[in-house]
Amino acid sequence: MGMAKSKATPLISRGLLAVVVGVVSLTWPGVTVRAFVVAFSVYALVASGIDVMRRFGSERVGPVAGYLVFAALSLAVAFGSLTGPVVTAPVLTVWVAAWVLVTGVMEVGLSFRPGESAEERAMWLLSGLVSVLLGIVLAARPGAGAVTLASVFGVFSILHGAFVLVVSATIRRATHTTRRLAPSH
Repeated sequence: MGMAKSKATPLISRGLLAVVVGVVSLTWPGVTVRAFVVAFSVYALVASGIDVMRRFGSERVGPVAGYLVFAALSLAVAFGSLTGPVVTAPVLTVWVAAWVLVTGVMEVGLSFRPGESAEERAMWLLSGLVSVLLGIVLAARPGAGAVTLASVFGVFSILHGAFVLVVSATIRRATHTTRRLAPSH
């Protein structure tokens, strides 16, 4: 029992955490958007540090200057994101919108590949059209789109957490059944 219980326990913790994060995201989407902006700022700050470290590892002048320019840009983005989250959130939403739109167009294109079954074509087409629609909606109103992304993240997090909790319960149940059926020594 010890081994299976040790596998199920972290899953329960992960599932509960995902559900809590999802509820917080749905209840306070503004807080979630600010958290995304802070996470992006930290990412940009780390990228700046990495570029500075790469600068010292480069032997040629061209890459040295390039790494320093990238480091300065990343540092400016990190600082700008932290000092102007009202601007950063819609900009990040437009980036997500562009990514979703391009992904959707590619998926629609995949639906026309030769050799695909009707089910695969329908899946690619439907998935692509949903992505294109989401990209257009997010790009049309990036301010509201940031809150929408936080809400979608919340729903996803709750569903993911619930799924993980079901898996952990199944592992525990299977372990209990196996232990009960196994002959004792």
